[in-house]
Amino acid sequence: MKVKARYFAHVREIVGKSEETLDVPSGTTAQAFLTMLSQKYGEAFRDYVFSKESDEPSPNVNFLLDGKNVNTMKGTETILYEGSSFAILPPVGGG
Repeated sequence: MKVKARYFAHVREIVGKSEETLDVPSGTTAQAFLTMLSQKYGEAFRDYVFSKESDEPSPNVNFLLDGKNVNTMKGTETILYEGSSFAILPPVGGG
């Protein structure tokens, strides 16, 4: 199935593009998708997206599935679907 990956800020610099469409197996979770991307883009991507202490995605990076934070769904176990858009955003600050 086709899933669009969208990259912002530092992740965009690491991968060298703002978006791409990838063919992934049906039933792919957000966690598996991030693992696939880290295998494709290497250590710099992995170090930015994943916690250094574990294989879990960093709590400082936001992951959106069609504009909704995956943490409001099933977290990294959220299943992607045909035609979905998965965005990786840097931490958001303000004040």
